[in-house]
Amino acid sequence: MLFLNPSVEQLSRIIGSVAAPAFLLGAVAAFISVLISRMNRVIDRSQFLHGIVDDETRAYLKGDIPRLKRRASLLNQAVFHSTMCAIITSMLIIVAFASAMLHLTHEYGVAILFIAALIFFVLSLINLARETRIALRDFDHHV
Repeated sequence: MLFLNPSVEQLSRIIGSVAAPAFLLGAVAAFISVLISRMNRVIDRSQFLHGIVDDETRAYLKGDIPRLKRRASLLNQAVFHSTMCAIITSMLIIVAFASAMLHLTHEYGVAILFIAALIFFVLSLINLARETRIALRDFDHHV
């Protein structure tokens, strides 16, 4: 039989070892929500600026569009990296439980997946920091 019954001790150990990745998964889901919220604000502002007619007195506000494009690009990258982190973390949890069911050692594989997930999370945080810096350094004084 391919699937063997894991012992209670083995399942307990696996559950304990996936507790941190499970919390990371929840944190990443909340973080993605924050990123998408920020992206929606940038997109709304961009759409507003694109709606300004060139002969209006507020046409000078359109100069903000390239900055908004850069912010949206950074936020898009941050969402991508966070999503990759969530996918890898989910794979980590699946591998841990599958290896318990098959009585395979999983420590090295899980460790590599956890490191990869954290690398993607750090990349996402870096992009958020870059976007925030642009937003705060060059914020729009005109509105």
